[in-house]
Parts: sequence; C-alpha cells; structure tokens
Amino acid sequence: MRDIQMILERYGAWAANEGAGVGYSPIAGGFKGLLPPSGKSRPSCCDDDGLIINSAVACLKKKDPYLSMLLEWNYVHRIPVRNMGTKLGISHTLVLKRLQAAEGFIDGCLAMLNVPLEMDRYCQKENVYPPALKKLVEFQKAG
Repeated sequence: MRDIQMILERYGAWAANEGAGVGYSPIAGGFKGLLPPSGKSRPSCCDDDGLIINSAVACLKKKDPYLSMLLEWNYVHRIPVRNMGTKLGISHTLVLKRLQAAEGFIDGCLAMLNVPLEMDRYCQKENVYPPALKKLVEFQKAG
C-alpha cells in the first residue's frame, strides 16, 4: 500500500526544483548555475513519477482549485499547517481535513491509473498490526 504523504513529499521536492515547469523562476535565466543551492535538499522523485503525479494534481486543480492550492502550499512551498490556517482564517484542523481530502483524491487518481511508480519501493506503508492468527475452536457437547 502506498504512503501518499511520502509520495507527495517527494513530488513536492521535484516540483520545487522546477520539475513541474510551472510557475515563475525566482532567478533570471542566465544566472541559474551561478548561485549555490540554498537549504537542505529533500528526497525527490524521478521525472516520470513527477509527471504522473502532476497529471493527478492537474485533475484535482480542475475539479477543486482550493484543495490543489492547499497541496501546493503544504508539499511544494512547505508552509506549516498552522500558518496556512491563519492565512486562510480557519482552524488548522480544518486545513488538515481538507488536505486529507486532497491526498485521497490524488491517491484515488493514482489507483485508477494503476501504473507502478519507481518510488513505490521506498514509499510503502508498513503494516503495524501483525496478521491475526485464526484460532481453531472445538465445541464440546453439553453433557
């Protein structure tokens, strides 16, 4: 089972590093390689995975731009949930509920596409509970 939050974290790192090709660059075109990278690098996904997830995000943006914006703020720009709630004038728990709905939409899109991602082997949920053992019960006749 995929861990959609981990997948979106990697997608956010990919999109933040201009993988998505959307948005405006903060650095002029001729000066790209001159500045050293700032901040810590995050684990990213490959271009193929990024484009697949980007298509799911585009579907979400067409259906509900508000949820798409929340995903972008949280995973690409790394804005904390409490700051998002303050900026939107709602509680952070409501932001979390809406983020969960957006994550579910993306997870559903990926499930419907039924395409394996290269990062699937790194982004699996662990089963916390061991499989239940079946008990054999014998009934005795009341006697």
